[in-house]
Amino acid sequence: MNNKGVGAVFCLIAALLMAAKYLAAAIFMSGVVSWSGELFRSGLEYVGPPLSIAAGIALVLGVVFLVWGIVQDVNASKKK
Repeated sequence: MNNKGVGAVFCLIAALLMAAKYLAAAIFMSGVVSWSGELFRSGLEYVGPPLSIAAGIALVLGVVFLVWGIVQDVNASKKK
């Protein structure tokens, strides 16, 4: 797999981790009788920052690999 493919996979992982954060908060709050924004923010605080941190790291890695792959392609086309 080339660098652009690896970068795309890391971006996909970042999106899945962010979705998992909100899904976990929604599951945690599933037994609540009434919903509000403040209550959902409390649910997000209960989930904590590890998923956000992992998603941020995966996103940064994905962008780095994508840019690296594009730079390699540009350099290869200049040599021809």
